[in-house]
Amino acid sequence: MTIKEIKRVEVMTLIETGKITGSQAAKVMGISLRQTRRIIKKYREGGAVSLAHGNRGKPSPNRLDPTLTSTIKQLLKEKYADYNTLHLTEILEERHALRVSVSSLTRIRQKAGYPTPHHKKRRKYYARRERKPMQGEMLQADGSIHDWLEGRGPKLTLIAYIDDATNKVYATFREQEDAAGYLDVLQEISLTEGIPQSIYMDKRLASRKRASLVEQLTGEEPKSQFERILEELGIELILAHSPQAKGRIERLFETLQDRLVKALREAGADNLGKSNGVLKRFLPKHNQRFMVKAEQDGSAFVSWGEPRDPYNLFTFKYTRTVKNDNTISFDNHPLQLPPGRDRCSFAKAKVVLQHHLDGGLTVHFKDVQIARFEHKLGVPLKIGKFTPAHDYSHKEVQSEREVQIDMNKQKPIINYSPGKDHPWKQDYGYRLNGKLIHQKNLVESG
Repeated sequence: MTIKEIKRVEVMTLIETGKITGSQAAKVMGISLRQTRRIIKKYREGGAVSLAHGNRGKPSPNRLDPTLTSTIKQLLKEKYADYNTLHLTEILEERHALRVSVSSLTRIRQKAGYPTPHHKKRRKYYARRERKPMQGEMLQADGSIHDWLEGRGPKLTLIAYIDDATNKVYATFREQEDAAGYLDVLQEISLTEGIPQSIYMDKRLASRKRASLVEQLTGEEPKSQFERILEELGIELILAHSPQAKGRIERLFETLQDRLVKALREAGADNLGKSNGVLKRFLPKHNQRFMVKAEQDGSAFVSWGEPRDPYNLFTFKYTRTVKNDNTISFDNHPLQLPPGRDRCSFAKAKVVLQHHLDGGLTVHFKDVQIARFEHKLGVPLKIGKFTPAHDYSHKEVQSEREVQIDMNKQKPIINYSPGKDHPWKQDYGYRLNGKLIHQKNLVESG
């Protein structure tokens, strides 16, 4: 008998001896008085044995046919031992007309000693990663697409960097998550703090283009624009394979999606410009509240230095071949190249087109800038997109700088007249035995 049934026998004994009433017995057994009276009646008719469950010892009416179980065990032994359970149920019904549920087949396999071959992978062991000991050794970077304005404006993306050693945050709002946003914040960090040693971020930003034929033959791996810039700056790029790997910045977004959203709400921000204004005032207070002291004093940021030119370094570069009419194309916009100082035509030449963070385009030939094209004001920068401020498809269009250069090149024309003693103004004739014989004399003597 089970413990429950033994307890009921003891309660029935107390009732028979008159020590408790039926209502008290019902409370002890946790059942109704009506059910208690049924149990008392059954006990008085059959004794303690009658309190056992009626189906005990009887075969279940829903049990599998022993012949079916034996057949499945034999098939498992002969040819289906390495089939997973769900697949095997389909095979048994399709090939052998044997219908059995997945749970029943699982029990049969376990009893037969042929468990399903599909096992869950063992979870990897992860240990807590300690902070970097000095500020500037590593920055974690990521973007958070969220309804920061709570429906008052468009959905924005917050692009943020956080120092692994101190929790100091650098961030900006963008219309979308792109390399230009990451590069914009990195430029601000590099010019104010210095160049960090490494950046830990998702690998989607470092998605690489397909290798060209030359790169395949030379064994060179193609690099994304962002990877190229980091390599030029000497920054190590560490790619994360899961969000949990960048736990520090993931937790930062949880905090900002609570506190920053309220700051934007209180300021009534409803567009990108106002949001960045609120963010600029918010970050110093946030950093003061959540920054921690680094384990080691000093800074691992590398000072910027004068020789570097940030305008031409934080830029996206593209190679173009100049057409016969001295034009190149970018984002389906024809761009006319003016004549150079030392070269009249650039037809068939390879030039480098630089797309800067202010939206402008500059064209370089052998590291010398030969043209500049302005981006239309008010249009946000997007990678690979260009909205010209003017029509740059004609030769007559020149920038102010180029016009000034041409004006400096022009020099006043001076009409030079030789003096009376110039050889060109002397009498012309022939000499005979050292004596000058003029043309007039020769004619007279002839």
